[in-house]
Parts: sequence; C-alpha cells; structure tokens
Amino acid sequence: MNEEFILALREIVKEKGISAELLFTTIEDALVAAYKKNYAGNNGAVQNVRVSLNRDTGEIHVYSQKKVVEELQDSVNEISLEDAKEINKKYEVEDMVDIEVTPKSFGRIAAQSAKQVVVQRIKEAERNIIYNEFVEKEFDIITGTVIRKDKGNVFVDLGKIEAVLGSSEQMRGEEYNFNEKLKLYIVEVKNTTKGAQIVVSRTHPGLVKRLFELEVPEIYEGVVEIKSIAREAGSRTKIAVYSNDENVDAMGACVGPKGARVQNIVNELKNEKIDIIKWNKLPEEYIANSLSPAKVIDVSIDEEAKAAKVVVDDNQLSLAIGKEGQNVRLAAKLTSWKIDIKSKSQVEQQE
Repeated sequence: MNEEFILALREIVKEKGISAELLFTTIEDALVAAYKKNYAGNNGAVQNVRVSLNRDTGEIHVYSQKKVVEELQDSVNEISLEDAKEINKKYEVEDMVDIEVTPKSFGRIAAQSAKQVVVQRIKEAERNIIYNEFVEKEFDIITGTVIRKDKGNVFVDLGKIEAVLGSSEQMRGEEYNFNEKLKLYIVEVKNTTKGAQIVVSRTHPGLVKRLFELEVPEIYEGVVEIKSIAREAGSRTKIAVYSNDENVDAMGACVGPKGARVQNIVNELKNEKIDIIKWNKLPEEYIANSLSPAKVIDVSIDEEAKAAKVVVDDNQLSLAIGKEGQNVRLAAKLTSWKIDIKSKSQVEQQE
C-alpha cells in the first residue's frame, strides 16, 4: 500500500459518507485475518496478532502480541520476562509485548484484502444512504417510471432503486405501460441485508390524502383538515373534510375553481370517483353527509352499539345503498358507524 491508495481511500470516504476510522479499522481487521490465514503455519497457532495501518503513508506493520510470563509455556503467545527485558527494561509480568513479524511478501495479500473490504464497505454505505433517503419519504408520494412487468408484479424505477408494485397494491382495471410515469404511495421502507426494500401502493388511502395535500393549498397549510378517508381503489373514494376557518369552505377548497383540483386527482387515479364529505362532530349530521349523493330524511343513533338507523325517501334508497352496497359500505368505513338504511315506506309499514 502507498500514499496514493490512502488518498483514494479518503476520496471514497468523502464521496460515500463512510466513517474514515471505521474503514481503516475494518481494513486492519481484514489484514489480521489475512496474516493468520497465510502465515500462521500449518498448526494455526498464531492467535494474538495486531496490524497497524498508517493513516497518512499507507505503511503496514504486523505485530505478534505476546504476554510476559515468569515461566514460558506457550512460545507462540508468551515471552519470558528475561527476553522481554532485553527488548525493553520497563516490561513486567502480565505486560503485552509487540514483536514485529511483517512478512516481506505481505503487501500483495494486504492490497487484495483491503480492496475486498473497501468494496464491501462502499456497498454497505450506498445501501445505507439509499435507505436513509427513502425512509424519510415513508408515508409520502413519489413518482416512478414503469420499467417492466413480471408474474403480476410491476417494477418501478425510483431513480436510485427499483420498487415492486405488488398485485395487491395495484388498482383494479389500471394498465401499467412501459415508461409510464406513476404517482405511488410509499407504504414501508425496509432495511434488509440486500439493501433498502421499498413497498409502494396505488390502492392505499394515503395516496388520495397526499394527492389532496398537493392539490389543495388550504390542506397543506392546515386550514382545511382531512378527517377520514374510505377507499375502494379504482372505483370510489369518500373523503371527509373540515375547515378550521369559518371563512373557508372545506368542500369548495377541495373541489377547486370549476372543479379543477378534484379533477386533477380523479385524472391521476384513472377516473376513480371521489365524494367529498363535510365532516361534523355530531354523528347524525356526519352520517347523513357520508351517504352523499343520497338525501337523508332522518338518522337515529345507538351510541353504545355505535349503530345508526337511517331513513331516506323511497326514490333515494338505491342511491343511498349504492351499486352492490358500495355507498353505504364506504360511508360506514368513513364514519366508523354501523349503518342500517330503510326507505320511508318501509319504516311506515313496520310502524
């Protein structure tokens, strides 16, 4: 090793954000292992070895560490007090003596070992950098490019890493074409032995929430608050909003001028229907609003069972329930109340 090697190491340290001392220490540990493997002899008896790597010049020295003893029993790991005193009179029993044993041919082996360690450390550092970058984006939106499809999975290029959009995280009926740009919700970032693993989704309600935060300044600023989201991805979403400023209409802010804001989100979600609901602290009002676009006549609630009985006009019953029960199902999910809907004539018959 030489000064050029040390300068190159320091450049790597600077570029990759690796700890210089950690890298040097790791190289020294690797050199200890290399020495024991190549020079310990057939009996492998050399146990106590220390390698010193000069941080400025790249000079390497290998030392056999021996314990000072009164009576010598292990010539490999021990040195008699008499012999130790010949090296330096200050040595006493139990002290450790460093005796240089650097082989003349050790440079080539040392260089190979150091290279392996450096390559490994660079890989680890790059994995950590990518993980740290993406873990900060967990529960946020990222734009990716579709690069391939395989066995139902869609592989997306996120720049420094690929993410897999699993079949369960894909929107129903949505096509994923090569080179298509997609907005994705980062559900989880895992740090594995193979590096960062990014779990992304197109079906998560968080995707809708983040899209509204991007499109609606009032939400981003905290004036309008998203209270709840219920979603059946690719089909329909209900989102309950509330304004912290009586002069700002929460629903109007989300819809935007001529419906532009909500339309941008609908376009991104490939025409998924979005119902914007006005949140209310009174359960009766909130439940009535959640069944939009149906008009509700009456809501009676059972607080203990967290169940609500809803009455609508006969011509509103199918609208309130929705196709295959979707509207009432999403309303129940949005409000966290069990909802039982009956028409006005059904109620009158029961009475």
